[in-house]
Amino acid sequence: MQAAIARAGLEEIHRKVEEGQRLSGDDGLRLYACHDINVLGYLANIVRERKNGNRCFYVRNLHINYTNVCNKDCKFCAFYVRLNDPAGYTLSPEDVRRRVEEQMHEPITEVHMVAGINPRLPYAYYLDIIRAVKSVRPDVMVKAYTMIEIAEIVRVARKPLEEVWADLKDAGLGSLPGGGAELLCDRVHRELFHLKQTPAEWLAMARSAHQAGLRSNATMLYGHIETHAERVEHLLRLREVQDETGGFLTYIPLAFHPENTEMADLPATTGLDDLKQLAIARLMLDNFDHIKSFWIMVTPQISQVSLWFGADDIDGTIIREEITHAAGARTPQGLTQSQLTAMIRETGRVPVERDPLYRPVGDHAEAAA
Repeated sequence: MQAAIARAGLEEIHRKVEEGQRLSGDDGLRLYACHDINVLGYLANIVRERKNGNRCFYVRNLHINYTNVCNKDCKFCAFYVRLNDPAGYTLSPEDVRRRVEEQMHEPITEVHMVAGINPRLPYAYYLDIIRAVKSVRPDVMVKAYTMIEIAEIVRVARKPLEEVWADLKDAGLGSLPGGGAELLCDRVHRELFHLKQTPAEWLAMARSAHQAGLRSNATMLYGHIETHAERVEHLLRLREVQDETGGFLTYIPLAFHPENTEMADLPATTGLDDLKQLAIARLMLDNFDHIKSFWIMVTPQISQVSLWFGADDIDGTIIREEITHAAGARTPQGLTQSQLTAMIRETGRVPVERDPLYRPVGDHAEAAA
């Protein structure tokens, strides 16, 4: 491997990784220029095992996408429909409650709720669907609302952001997902999702969430029009906020699925692309404890391989996912716990069930020690 690292011109980066030094933006560009995926995986695995040993985390969770109505017109989205489209739907609080009740046989610890931006929804709705979940399963954590959704909630609430955070927490909000960041670059924002928050606004909202005591995830949507330099910029901006707040739980690179979108002419990402994003993220985001390989987007098989390319988490059972499948994903809409643990063990890693805050659950507490 030393010879391969030398051929790739990454000896200095290897030294920094071994010594636990922070990589620079220029280092990030050099990593993206490297075509030896095994070298990248080797380097990323050093950091992965330093932080998380041989463990791989997963969660038993339920996804609920409460509406597909959206007014943001993102060019990369196949899930949304415009207001008054007959294909549009919005779940009532009772519908949400029923979705949760249907899975009472599953010992889930997380309900993940994200959706489109439906401008007709009142403030009370966002509080009520959290309460609907908690009324049925008071012990689960509700992880809900991207920073884009929070901006809409603040708009309809007509309240200061600090009061909105308090109301959401009182209703039962436990943490936030990481979606909506897409690519934290002004050029890509203008071209693909200009009706959403700017990158600076997304980051400011994340800071505010962390200051309010809420943890969140962070994502990057990759594989469309972005450059390597813009990917590095995205990672550096996340790292800077994490230095300030420590509020990000995990980073999740999201592979763009072009089918059924306005960008359907673009090719889908490859397995090598997916592994490269995970490995480079693990190397650049030294202040993130966890890197997640989202099996829904990259396939269970690539997620297995990714456990040796920087990832220490493969998300969870999910049970019902709609957004990525609207863009043509061929992966299952859910996996059982036994399937997840078998996937992890096949790779030589140790499965550890976690809750949304990465606290080991039940029998897995000993494995996590």
